[in-house]
Amino acid sequence: MKQKPFILIALISLIVIFLTACGGQESETATGKTQGNSKELVIGATAGPYSDQVRLGIKPILEKKGYNVKIVEFNDYVQPNQALAEGSLNANVFQHVVYLQNFAKEHNLDIQDVIQVPTAPIGIYSHKHKTLEEVQPGATVSLPNDPTNQARALVMMQHFGWIKLKEGVDLLRVSEKDIVENKKNIKLLPLEAAQLPRSLEDADYAFVNGNFAIASGLKLTEALALEKIPDQYMNVVAVKTADKDSQFVKDLIEAYKSPEFKEVIEKEFQGFVKPDYLK
Repeated sequence: MKQKPFILIALISLIVIFLTACGGQESETATGKTQGNSKELVIGATAGPYSDQVRLGIKPILEKKGYNVKIVEFNDYVQPNQALAEGSLNANVFQHVVYLQNFAKEHNLDIQDVIQVPTAPIGIYSHKHKTLEEVQPGATVSLPNDPTNQARALVMMQHFGWIKLKEGVDLLRVSEKDIVENKKNIKLLPLEAAQLPRSLEDADYAFVNGNFAIASGLKLTEALALEKIPDQYMNVVAVKTADKDSQFVKDLIEAYKSPEFKEVIEKEFQGFVKPDYLK
């Protein structure tokens, strides 16, 4: 009789261990997490059009496939990649492939792009001038402080005839030190991309990334000039390299290529440059 309590306790312990093991197996999905019968998918994006693209065009499609989609918004270009590499995000969408590759190399992150997305071009805006021809000697021009987006702005400035860049320089990596002629003595004011819309109150001109322009209330049609986006500056969805062949990545790519997503882009994101698969 004295052995019965011991046997009962042992039996209960075995049942608990078995249930725990089963629960652990159930959580091993493409995303690494489940909630009941739904798979949790966490997507990071900069606040504005790219998070809106996910919310309006991607989330509904994935939810029909059984995913529980959570969108995390960021206001800078550093945290989304760090969060992705650390595992708190399954995917992010905010950057072009040049920035992604440079950031991954600099910070030793194993992340990669899987598909291009509709992209808002960099534009140059002004609250003080109506044309680019009004630029005066000593004018202040704010531009992104990260290397790849700053290079885009400098190439546009050369196209305007405001500056001249060193011959033979890699236009994807050009920087202020590559300026060999600045006849109007234009003063450059490098800022974090999210701060550029606010700089319009003080600067004569500001180069603003399309997503931050739209998020701040600026319209692409208000830009004095828009960049003609080369292929390498199209924004992309990024994931951990270890996840690139996972089912959730395949489902994410399928959602971006869907007729439903194309319809959302044509209705809500006019002026965005489309990837080839949406043309």
